[in-house]
Formats: sequence, C-alpha cells, structure tokens
Amino acid sequence: MDTLWLVIPCYNEEEVLPETSKKLYKIMADMIINKKISPESKIAFVNDGSRDKTWSLIEKYHANIEMFVGINLSRNKGHQNALLAGLTVAKDYADMVITLDADLQDDINVIPEFVDKYHEGNDIVYGVRNNRDTDTGFKRNTAQGFYKFMQMLGVDIVNNHADYRLMSKRAIEGLLEFKEVNVFLRGIIPQIGYRSAIVEYSRGERAAGESKYPLKKMLAFAFDGITSFSVKPLRVSLVMGIVSFIVAILFLIYCFVQFCLGNTVSGWASLSVSVWALGGLQLLMIGIVGEYIGKIYLETKHRPKFIIEEILYKEY
Repeated sequence: MDTLWLVIPCYNEEEVLPETSKKLYKIMADMIINKKISPESKIAFVNDGSRDKTWSLIEKYHANIEMFVGINLSRNKGHQNALLAGLTVAKDYADMVITLDADLQDDINVIPEFVDKYHEGNDIVYGVRNNRDTDTGFKRNTAQGFYKFMQMLGVDIVNNHADYRLMSKRAIEGLLEFKEVNVFLRGIIPQIGYRSAIVEYSRGERAAGESKYPLKKMLAFAFDGITSFSVKPLRVSLVMGIVSFIVAILFLIYCFVQFCLGNTVSGWASLSVSVWALGGLQLLMIGIVGEYIGKIYLETKHRPKFIIEEILYKEY
C-alpha cells in the first residue's frame, strides 16, 4: 500500500486546529482500515511563524498520536513557502501528498477520490470547486476574472483550483526543480507536465477564526501570479506608450488646424488633462517595469524560501 501524507500550512490557527486534527485523523484512520493507504501515513502541520498557540497544539498532537507530524518554520514565510516546506519534508517519506488549508473549507470527504485518481495513474490531482455559492459577489467575480485574465496572458492554470491537490513523489521532485524565489504554485505545478486529473468538490464556510487572505493579500497574491508567469504586461506598457504618443501627435495636429482656422484653442483644461493623463500613464508603466526589476533582484540573491527550525516525526 502507498503512503499518504497530508500537508497543512498553519498560521495562527489555534481556533480551528482541535476540530481540524480530529476530522483529518478520522478520515485517515478510515482509509487505513479500508486498506486504501499505508498505516505509515501521516498528517503534517506546518507552523508558518504563528504568534498564537498553534505550535503548542501541534506538539501536543504529535506527543499523543504518532500519525501527527510537526514542521516548524523559523519565521513566517507565507502560505506558498509553507506548502513548499511541507512538500520538501514529505517527499522523503510519502508516495503521495495532499495539500489543504487548516480551516477545512475544502471538502475532506473527497480525499479518498484523490487517492483513487492517483491509483489510476495520475501524478497530480487538482481539487476544483464546482461552485462559488459561499463567496460574496465581489469575491466570486474577482476570482473568476483573475483566472480568465491569467489564461488570456497565456498562463497554464486550472480554473477554480486553489492549493487543494494531490501530488505523487515524482511530481514533487519535479516541482522542486523550479528554483524561483517568487513561488506561485498554481502556475508552476501545471508546468510539471505529468498525467493529471480533477476532483470536483463544494467549498464550505470557515469553521472558526479569520481568513488569512483579506483583500490586500488577495490582490498582492494575484499580482505576484501575473508578474511571475507572463511578460505581457510589459508588452502592454509598450503598446500603451506608443498609443499615447500617437494621441499626443494627433492632438497637436488638431490644435494647429484650429489655430489656422482662427479658432481659439482651449488652453488650461486641455493642457492639464494631457499632462495628467500622460504623467499617470508614465508612472503606471514605470511601476510595471519596476515590479519586474524587483523580482529579478530577489531572484539573483538566491535567498532560501524557508528555513525549518524543527521537525516532529515518529516512526511507527
């Protein structure tokens, strides 16, 4: 039987961990009893620099039940890097790994379906939401717009998929070949290229605590995804610069014609609008270019994406 690890990044999750650990343990125990997975399978909580009692709870679960594994990062490195840290540890022990969030909004009852898809020969199984009924109208529309925009830019991304997925050992090894510092797993993993499948599920409400992705973080995450996988914004900036220059020339011709006809040319209003429009456009383009230069700067430093301070692991 193949060994399964669940990897769950945790940041200030003390309110949800008691229920999360109980539900995950039950579903893993059921799969072991039904001989779907090996008894050596584990549940790994990755503590991403939490400021509450998250790590203390993980230590307690590990001390009481061998199935629980604790991975403590030296400081907060963000959701994507916490996932990567968990995958890095898990690949040395597991045949397959499922990543999911600690709030269990993703339906854990489909985990056996992930395992079935793996046994059918798939190295990657994507969890895809079949609806967004639990989202607000704003979040639903912006999320769908993000996926469509990414696809327009030529990014290979699975629609309505977050970070709920199964990966085989060799898929994780393939993932670790990608060395970039700016990690956007939803865009990287489809580039691995192994056989994949989809499992649909309904996303529920968060059981307790607060969302770790408020609007500000969601926007930053989306922008990271866009700039990490496409240079089209740079090309758009070039086109907009050319269009602005053409518009300026046409406006100059218009003013000259009006002058020749003896018409009074509007002064301050048109001049102010032109200056502000062109100035704003230039600043926007400089900002886009600056974002790419900043990413290049971070990549050239080759700083570690995470540092693991402690691993709590017991052999059966």
